[in-house]
Amino acid sequence: MTSDDLLARHRAVLPSWMPLYYAEPIELVAGSGRRVTDAQGRSYLDFFGGVLTNMIGYDIPEIREAVERQLRTGVVHTSTLYLIRQQVELAEKVARLSGIPDARVFFTNSGTEANEAALLVATNHRRSHQILAVRNSYHGRSYAAMGVTGNRNWTASALNPLQVAWLHSGERLRGLLARLPEADRIDAAVEDLREVLDTQTSGQVACLIAEPIQGVGGFVAPPDGLLAAWKKVLDEHGILLISDEVQTGWGRTGEHFWGYQAHGVTPDLLTFAKGVGNGFALAGVVGRAEVLESVPAISFSTFGGNPVSTAAGNAVLDYLRDHDLQANAARVGAILADGLRAGVADLDGVAELRGKGLMLAVEFVRPGTTEPDPVLTSRVFEACRAGGLLVGKGGLYGNVVRMGPPLTLTEEEAREGLAILVDAIRCAVAAEAAR
Repeated sequence: MTSDDLLARHRAVLPSWMPLYYAEPIELVAGSGRRVTDAQGRSYLDFFGGVLTNMIGYDIPEIREAVERQLRTGVVHTSTLYLIRQQVELAEKVARLSGIPDARVFFTNSGTEANEAALLVATNHRRSHQILAVRNSYHGRSYAAMGVTGNRNWTASALNPLQVAWLHSGERLRGLLARLPEADRIDAAVEDLREVLDTQTSGQVACLIAEPIQGVGGFVAPPDGLLAAWKKVLDEHGILLISDEVQTGWGRTGEHFWGYQAHGVTPDLLTFAKGVGNGFALAGVVGRAEVLESVPAISFSTFGGNPVSTAAGNAVLDYLRDHDLQANAARVGAILADGLRAGVADLDGVAELRGKGLMLAVEFVRPGTTEPDPVLTSRVFEACRAGGLLVGKGGLYGNVVRMGPPLTLTEEEAREGLAILVDAIRCAVAAEAAR
């Protein structure tokens, strides 16, 4: 079968709103370490890891063996109505690592479900459906998670079960706060929060949900300390803080295990997903017991925290800690960040290089402006693929190249990918200028 055959079949049976990467979509059929192979036998260095999901890489023996051990028992699924040893062991690890005191953990299958569960808990605990959310955010594709998503490209319905008030994101490139000196932005964001509470809510707000670094939004990060400054105001009103760690969790930023730790604050709830399963469907919410117990009826996830996924999750966390991948993310991420600054920061079309650890992005604009340039971004994106490097796209305007490689990325692989990326950017910028 050719890729063209598969593409035609895909288009015949799957909805058109499911995007496919690249002008000529590829089928990935094999993987090892940080490399994948397509159906035509072309090998690629993967700098996007299944949208930051294949956190340890591909075909990792320790993870494969943990899953195979569970499969050999003959028990793939029991439902969570029975005790599951792997689930309990993983919950103990997550609770301990979360930094949240007296923590409880509820497992789901995806980040969307985790955020939905967190919103259920928060609204029940506070007896309110009023939510604070952040502009340019993304929290999932379910009804409530979509309702707190501040990105029109990912908001598939105008209907919303929640009453949402929106805060400024703290973006440095454009927007109201970007006009201020860096030192003044946190104070301005706090002032904005107080005004929003006074003018757009009844005062009885359930929670603020925020990503420490906005994932789909293009790895936009507020100033460190903003979440703590916000939480001082939230605490005055008893409002909960939910940290959406679906993309920032597990040491990816290098400097901390969780994104929220850069802000000097501990959330009431945090959600996790993606990397913890290394490709297996695994996610969840962890929070203080008094908060997470705020569910007045029976509720369980049929597949969330199933034996196979939690076997993988235990192996992933053990591998992550045993090999100190957080430190590796800091070390190897610095090679990429420093190399990008040296290689492309001088180009007119490059507006901003941003991110932490192995969560990095390049935003492209038309020369001399902050006007987004999605055409240039697509040129870079396709040129990376042609050079043997897989990266991601994102940003509110589709003008950001995102990189979230496996945390096992080596220094040699980082330099290899960096060379491809720098060449792709410089060539694309030159081609755009000559157009």
